[in-house]
Amino acid sequence: MYLDFDEYIRLGEPEQQEKAANWSIAIGLQAVDGLKPSEYLVETAKRNIEGEISLDETQKLIHNYYISKQKRDTPDDSDSEEADRVSANIARLLSSKALNFTYFGYTQVHRQIFEGVFKFAGKLRDYEISKREWVLRGDTVSYGYAFELKQAIEYDLEQERQFNYGGLSRDEIISHIAHFVAYLWQIHAFPEGNTRTTAVFIIQYLRSLGFKVDNEMFKNHSWYFRNALVRYVYKNNEGVMYEPKYLERFFRNLLFGEQWVLKNRYLIINPPAEYAEQPRLDAPQAPNKYPASTQQVPNKLCTDNPNILTIVQGIGHEECSIKDLMQRMGLKDRPSFMNVYLSPAIAEGYVRMLYPDSPRHPRQKYLLTIKGKGLYSGLSERESKGTGISDSQA
Repeated sequence: MYLDFDEYIRLGEPEQQEKAANWSIAIGLQAVDGLKPSEYLVETAKRNIEGEISLDETQKLIHNYYISKQKRDTPDDSDSEEADRVSANIARLLSSKALNFTYFGYTQVHRQIFEGVFKFAGKLRDYEISKREWVLRGDTVSYGYAFELKQAIEYDLEQERQFNYGGLSRDEIISHIAHFVAYLWQIHAFPEGNTRTTAVFIIQYLRSLGFKVDNEMFKNHSWYFRNALVRYVYKNNEGVMYEPKYLERFFRNLLFGEQWVLKNRYLIINPPAEYAEQPRLDAPQAPNKYPASTQQVPNKLCTDNPNILTIVQGIGHEECSIKDLMQRMGLKDRPSFMNVYLSPAIAEGYVRMLYPDSPRHPRQKYLLTIKGKGLYSGLSERESKGTGISDSQA
């Protein structure tokens, strides 16, 4: 076995890389509530990554581990137990490609994450809450009223379901995603575990839109993510206003590969002068006669595969059959089209099926994911400026 999850992600087989990424996110999210999984959980997770045990067996081992500790009357380690059980539950959830984008689906994410941990797993709170926040210097966010939690969740999800990402710029996509996430989180539907539930639900949603979620962001910056949510939805009568930029910068790093410094000290209201400006390590600079040897992290909505660029432009804002696409692109060999154009575009998250659960559906068509629409918008913008496709590959 490799020493840590990062080594599996860099050096492991594709299946190991995917499992390690899910475990990294699952464990990293525990920092939101100041929890740290045990070494036993880490070693058990490695056995799952190696294929030695299944996720079901992993969960059973964790359960039996804490049952045996209770019988031995060992010192209380309830925090580690919560972190271990929840990490295993999240890893299981993230291994699934399914997403139920409804009120029921959202509450089921909470139930599946905290099953065996909280008695109220999957149940809405029936009382009002407030929480003293460090970044607000002890003040609290205004959370949703207990009597309207279900209606608020249903409203937010329905608004997002009806939203059309077509034609949006990358900045507009980021702005909208951050807005949706922040106000879904502000509802704070459950007695505990709201940030972890929102994070897992949003990871699943972003993946369904075609984005590949960087495990490093939620692994290393989950507390920043929570505090950025706090700053997004908070204002007071002393001049502090809603501040979207911190959460947007989290998503810019996550989806665009930008390099904002995600430190919590930059989020505190009325910060000391040295923390008033949040740095960006890859900030655009004026042309340099002697450029640095290292390049910026590439925009994750772009691709250097010209065949993907071609099919994205061929689909645009429409739903197209294979026959339509081949005609538009002037191609006649179906197997070649599938292998060279369509399959890579689907695998990279730019194109999706209209009927994903029925690949051979007689009315099957193909359309752009949100990631694909972002790429298409960028290409269209460059074409309107006369710069062409090649700029998107730079």
